[in-house]
Amino acid sequence: MMEVNKESQAEGNDAVEKHQDVKTIQNVSRKGTLRTRDKKGGEEVGHMRNHSGEKCEKTYRNKKQLVQHMKTHTGEKPFTCDQCGKSFTSTSGLKKHLRTHTGEKPFMCQQCEKRYRDNGSLQVHMRIHTGEKPYACDQCEKSFACASNFRTHVRIHTGEKPFTCIQCGKSFKTKTHLKRHMSIHTGEKPIVCRQCEKSFITADQLKCHMRVHTGEKPFTCIQCGTSFKTKTHLKRHMSVHTGQETFMCHECEKSFTSKDAFQVHMRTHTRVKPFSCHQCEKNFGYESTLKIHMRIHTGENLHSCKQCGKSFTCDSSLTIHMRTHTGEKPFMCYQCNKSFRTTSALMKHSRIHTGEKPYACDQCGKSYTEKGNLQIHKRTHTGEKPFMCHQCEMSFRSTSNLKRHMRVHTGEKPFTCIQCGKSFQTKINLKRHMSIHTGEKPIVCRQCEKSFITADQLKCHMRVHTGDKPFTCIQCGTSFKTKTHLKRHMSVHTGQETFMCHECEKSFTSKDAFQVHMKTHTRVKPFSCHQCEKNFRRESTLKIHMRIHTGENLHSCKQCGKSFTCHSSLTIHMRTHTGEKPFMCYQCNKSFRTTDALMKHSRIHTGEKPYACDQCGKSFICASNLRRHMRNHTGQKP
Repeated sequence: MMEVNKESQAEGNDAVEKHQDVKTIQNVSRKGTLRTRDKKGGEEVGHMRNHSGEKCEKTYRNKKQLVQHMKTHTGEKPFTCDQCGKSFTSTSGLKKHLRTHTGEKPFMCQQCEKRYRDNGSLQVHMRIHTGEKPYACDQCEKSFACASNFRTHVRIHTGEKPFTCIQCGKSFKTKTHLKRHMSIHTGEKPIVCRQCEKSFITADQLKCHMRVHTGEKPFTCIQCGTSFKTKTHLKRHMSVHTGQETFMCHECEKSFTSKDAFQVHMRTHTRVKPFSCHQCEKNFGYESTLKIHMRIHTGENLHSCKQCGKSFTCDSSLTIHMRTHTGEKPFMCYQCNKSFRTTSALMKHSRIHTGEKPYACDQCGKSYTEKGNLQIHKRTHTGEKPFMCHQCEMSFRSTSNLKRHMRVHTGEKPFTCIQCGKSFQTKINLKRHMSIHTGEKPIVCRQCEKSFITADQLKCHMRVHTGDKPFTCIQCGTSFKTKTHLKRHMSVHTGQETFMCHECEKSFTSKDAFQVHMKTHTRVKPFSCHQCEKNFRRESTLKIHMRIHTGENLHSCKQCGKSFTCHSSLTIHMRTHTGEKPFMCYQCNKSFRTTDALMKHSRIHTGEKPYACDQCGKSFICASNLRRHMRNHTGQKP
């Protein structure tokens, strides 16, 4: 143990001597000579020439130091490490090196207990506690704790770049920068992360990367306490408190503290995307975005969720994903207190309150709150449907529509009601269903105060008031309020008859219409009025009937003031004022106000009498005539 301490002390003395030698470098004369004197005033030992034949004139206290120094000129390294084969000019250099293999750090700081392999490194570290910076630059008066940092700094003033790449000739101020540059040629990244196997050029890069896994944020703002993973991020954050604004954009007057951030911002105005993918030729404004994009081609997913195993190309995506497990929504809207997982989601939401729609179509002028929605909209003009189903070859304008469509094939219903367990293919269908349990209809029509579950339902309803019919048949020009009605109408032209009634051979293009029709044969009326116990085949008919009890008449005639419970009744009534009879019999050219009246009339020509009395077998053209006849059997008087 005593021998180890003696060796450590001897090495410490050597390091101090070297340190003193380094200090005397600052006293270099103009001729480049360095003079030292023995403390006792003894003679100096020196040599006159270096390896290139030029005078070095460096002097030493004793011959042993001179012999040691001469090896720097001859390149002699007689002491070799038996573990890695690296060679050294002195035994002390070899001993220090061996500690990199053994991990031994015998020199400890008494203040913070941090340990080092050699005494020189400890002495430099101690200056952190003392604040001593003995190496001062005579040009800018900046001071440094160690000589190596001072020498590197001086190269800023001299422009010296002593480390040159042997492959491309590019020069660098430090050996570290050259080593980093060499990886471009060799592709070598020798330092590997043991957790995700990502490779790095330097140990500092690995150290910084490890904070992604540990979550460590060692750099803390002394003003607000916010912590950061890197010193650069802290420095950028500090400008928030100092108000430092160096770089200003002359187009939008936005200011930046970083030149890089300013240059990136300017691309939003110029739309320059200088970074191109060599595989798909897609362009990007950031180099970092290109790097993340390249992982799509390589299939590299470095960041995996420990809970569900899902992988992501970048750490930020994993962080956002983890909130789906934790339920964390750190970004809150100050107007309605709704919270969101991401700042982008909050920004999009805030446009609901401001009414801002910054993305406008240059063809029709329609505006959108999101850029993605604008891109999807533009495909209505181009007719582009780039997303195709590989099972039925049906194409879609957006990935979300394709994803929704795929559930038709897979039968997947990922959205489940927590109250009754019923599952749905889309989130909007689940939301609609939930209103059955909650009774909630938050979206209200301002004209008639009718409530709806979704904004789409309100949008469709508003056409009742405006009379807007945006869906037009390209064959006959008839317009409809909804896409569903147009689709149903198109079967008139295509002759499509999917659902056929086996009792009367009547055909239907809609399954819903077919099911309603079947109730005429079974006489099933599943929808009952709770007030008068009258039964109906359709839920919509029951809703209209309920207005008789509530006295609700939403649709009023502007000419005579008469009110109706449903819009279709008002439409038919208006024809009494206009005299319009749009439904004509093709056999006798007689016209009628309604399709029902035309249907009844057509039975005169066909002889059809579908309503038969179950007591005497007599048949009638219309149901009202049958009801009148039934009174003869029942004796009922109207």
